[in-house]
Amino acid sequence: MKRVILTPNPYRDKNFQTVREAMRTLEECGMETRLCLPFEVDKTFPLPKDLRFYSLDRELQNAELVICFGGDGTILHMAKAATRAGLPLLGINIGTMGFMAELESTELDKLALLAKGEYTFDSRMMLDVTVHRDRDIIFHDICLNDVVITKGAVARIVHLRIQCDGIQAMECGGDGVIIATPTGSTAYSLSAGGPIVDPKLSCFCVTPICPHSFAARPMIFSDSSVLEVRNICAREKMLFLTVDGRMNFELYRNQTV
Repeated sequence: MKRVILTPNPYRDKNFQTVREAMRTLEECGMETRLCLPFEVDKTFPLPKDLRFYSLDRELQNAELVICFGGDGTILHMAKAATRAGLPLLGINIGTMGFMAELESTELDKLALLAKGEYTFDSRMMLDVTVHRDRDIIFHDICLNDVVITKGAVARIVHLRIQCDGIQAMECGGDGVIIATPTGSTAYSLSAGGPIVDPKLSCFCVTPICPHSFAARPMIFSDSSVLEVRNICAREKMLFLTVDGRMNFELYRNQTV
């Protein structure tokens, strides 16, 4: 690999110390680096004047790898952009958990292995998410961890109907439902009682949140299936759809994810 994008979370990498060290390591190995912000920051945030920041969208067109510096949230955010550009993603943990990162900030010397070709790729499945209103698609996104459909602040039971390839698989009342990838099975889904799934498997994990029925249990579906979740609430008109913990979309009665 010769051309690498570095995307540090500016709120976690103080004065960009970690990414500076990574840039030195990579450039000493003859690699070309481009420093890009993974997301827009507040205009009042002080960016160091001795560093040059490039446009992420433009650099994604010519890069071979994206290296992300931050916690799991930053990696999840960058996974969308890297996937759409067809690029592999390497996570370096400078956050709190770092479950999804391959390296810690104390292991930056291992970046030299990239120049030698001493690395492997680990493929992970993602979810392709659309919201339908009648025949129209009104929302679309992709995610690496999970999709959550849940109630708002009001403590009422919501009702959802889940179909797999057009056949009803579950109808449950409770706080909502989580649809997770194997990667996301150890996140919110696990906290809600879902199973831990080997990341090498290709499947969906559907976990009800606080179900109001003994019959509503976590279920596993093949990733070749199409899952549909419909808001069938009689009282609650609006639910909320969250994609990888970042995107809130209002889901009205009879709309389908």
